Parts: sequence; structure tokens; C-alpha cells
Amino acid sequence: MTSLQHFIDGADVSGGSERIDVVNPATGAVVGSVPAGTAADVDRAVAAARAAFPGWSQTPVDERAEVVRKISDGIKERAEEIASTITAEMGSPITFSRKVQVSMPIGSSKSISKLAADFPWTEEIGNSLVVREPIGVVGAITPWNYPLHQIVAKVAPALLAGNTVVLKPTEVAPLTSAILASIATEAGLPAGAFNIVHGTGPVAGEAIAAHPDVDMVSFTGSTRAGKRVSAVASDTVKRVALELGGKSANVILDDAELGEAVKVGLGNAWINGGQTCTAWTRMLVPAARQDEILEQLVGAAEKYSVGDPTDESTRIGPMSSTAQQERVASYVERGISDGARVVFGGSGAVEGLEGGAYVRPTIFADVDPDAVIAQEEIFGPVLSVIPYSDEDEAVAIANRSIYGLAGAVFGEQDHAMSVARRLRTGQVDVNGGAFNILAPFGGYKQSGNGRELGRWGLEEFLETKSIQQ
Repeated sequence: MTSLQHFIDGADVSGGSERIDVVNPATGAVVGSVPAGTAADVDRAVAAARAAFPGWSQTPVDERAEVVRKISDGIKERAEEIASTITAEMGSPITFSRKVQVSMPIGSSKSISKLAADFPWTEEIGNSLVVREPIGVVGAITPWNYPLHQIVAKVAPALLAGNTVVLKPTEVAPLTSAILASIATEAGLPAGAFNIVHGTGPVAGEAIAAHPDVDMVSFTGSTRAGKRVSAVASDTVKRVALELGGKSANVILDDAELGEAVKVGLGNAWINGGQTCTAWTRMLVPAARQDEILEQLVGAAEKYSVGDPTDESTRIGPMSSTAQQERVASYVERGISDGARVVFGGSGAVEGLEGGAYVRPTIFADVDPDAVIAQEEIFGPVLSVIPYSDEDEAVAIANRSIYGLAGAVFGEQDHAMSVARRLRTGQVDVNGGAFNILAPFGGYKQSGNGRELGRWGLEEFLETKSIQQ
């Protein structure tokens, strides 16, 4: 069991007697605890970050880049420890933890460090010198589904830009944040440049968002919570970057290669047990080919083993918590009561796994585009198959959502590209295009604003000044 404290000004700091347990969702066992942080804890962390800002912001860019590069190297060196920790605290299958949960923060921090040399920190435009400078103290609030990746996607570019950071990691899966603090210290990051305050969103999170000495808040989480962060932060007119929910559509065109479309489509719907904001949870299919596609889907779904996340053969582990298990189960019941047809999975416990936070991966067919399960983010392994009559209807259905984070199109390449351009969403994969760690990541509509990763992720943490001469 790991008992953590806050990390403020380069040292562990006691957070008082009230603690929050970290529970392994596969077993129900308590595997750690963190302090229930208060506004006073946030004050102390912000003061440390504010004090460290002058020195860190004036550190030469190449030296800041070297620290970020060393952080990437440190994550790589402790990869197995990190993967095992994530599996224990939120249930990602160990193979997925190794291949994705750890590799993404290694890649994002390394790629960010390489941007420093060629980034236009200054440029001349007419008689103006345009200078890009750090914003100041950045508050980062992160979720549980990709606990380390979501932290590093904010902290690495914020630090490279010259900012100092106060992080509130999720209380559901906070343990890897302490590993990152250790890695950052070993990488040469000065005390106060990176601070961690544990606790809940309504207390510690809101204290960060409201704090007058926090210059920017970068938040990843639900749209509901993101709206609250925006409202709280508005009193101080600080910059707010939001990466929120999604209900991404995978449009399978009539000229698609169905085998690949179904295999990749299901994989991206159920990735990380469906606990992924970009998950393709709506599969839009030609009505005349729905039965053919469903047959292939069921065959592919049968290969998804549900079980112990420490077993290397497991493809879907437990949900992150019993609360998430109950949420997903309620949506499955709602889909059934609203008349969607279950073709795989359904309600009820997973046989032999009644003791953990498991759900039955489920595929619904004949889903009404406006049904609750087709419109609300479930955040579990639940796929809605929605038939369409023609391409225009498919695009209209895909865009008929409050969200716009991700999506996919499968079909003849040029045809698929033309449809991808019509989707109102932040990123679209065509015919299984691979994730690009250097491409901008973010959403339209209520999926948020701003961008993470690559050059765009670095720009989020910079102010722009023009000096006329």
C-alpha cells in the first residue's frame, strides 16, 4: 500500500488527517491513499510555484528542454513500475498499460523537448519583435482514464514554456503522480517548479481554478466538470484550456473494406475498456449492410477477453471504480429499455468476476441516432450501431452531437477523405490512420477548446508580446 503526501516546493508535505483511499477495481482492495487537500494546501503550492517562476522562466530554453528530455528518459526507465501501478489503481490491462499508458507520456514529453530548438520563440514582423513568453503559474487538473499521460501532456509543455505548475491529479488514480515528481526531481527540475496537491475536484480543483495567483488552468475531464472549472476561473479572467468529453462517430461507407473497418472500429470503441474520450462509440453503417457488419462485429467481440487486468491475455479489465461500473450498467439498461437490440453482451454481471467492477462489453444494433445511448458519453465498452440511408444522412448523424472530439471514416481513400472534411470534430482517422503524437489534439463544441500535443500544445502555455521598434 502506497501512502502519499502532497508534493510542494520539492518536498513531501502532510495534508492532515483526512485521507482518500485508492482502491483496486479488480479486487476491491485498498492499494494506497492520498490526503484530502484543502484550499490552504493549494495556497501553499501556488506560493511555491509563484516563488519558483522567476528563476525557472529565465532558465535558458535549451536547459529547460534538457530537463523535459530527462523526464521522458526517467519515465522509460521506470516503465514497468508505472504500468503495474496504473493497472492496480484503475484497472487497465497490464499489456495495455505497457503499450499505451506508459508509451504515450514517454513519447509526448520526448517530442515536446525536441520542439525547443526550432520553435519561433521570437520573430520579426515589420517593425515589431514578437516574443513568446511563459504565462506564469499553471494549474493542471487531470482525470483517471490515462492518469500519467494526461498529466505529462500538460506538465511537459508547460515546463518547457517556462511556467511553473500546480497539479491536482485524480483522486481515483493518483499514484503515478508521485513517481513523476521523483523523476522530475532527478531530472534537475528546481523545487517549486512542479507541485502536487491531492484531493477532490470540488475542493482542491476549485481552489486551483479560483486562485488569483494561478494564471492558467488546463483541465481534462467531463464536460460537466469543465463547465464548472470555466465558471470558477472566470472571476479572475485566467486562461482556461479544456479537453472534455466525446461521443465519436465511426462512419463506415458503402465502399469500405468491412473486415478492417469492423476490427479497427471495435478496437477503438472498446479501447481501455471504453474509458477513452476519443472512443468511437457510435458506428454508422449502411442500412443495407447492417446485418453483415453485425455478424462480423460479434465475431470480433468474442475475442475480447474480460478478466484479471494483471493477466497478459486480458483485453478488457474492470471499470475504474464501482461508481463507473454502476454508471455503465445503467446505460446498458437504458439502451435495452429504449428498444435498442442487444447483439452482444447486455446487462448483468460478468460470470466468475462478480467481485470486481466488471461489466459485460455490449453491442447494440438498430440504435436511434437520438437515443440516450447514442448521445451521452457512457465511458465504458458499449458500442451503438446506427444504420443510415445515404452519405448525407451519415454526416448529419455524425455531427448531431454536443461533442466534437474525434471520429473515423472507412471507405475508398479519396471518398473517405471528402467525408472526413465534413465532420465537425477535432480529429478524424481515415481508414485506421495511426495516432500522431505531434498532431494537435482537442475538440469542437462541448468537447472543449485549445489543443494539446506537439507545437500546438506548447503554444497553449505561452503569452504573446509585440515590441515595436
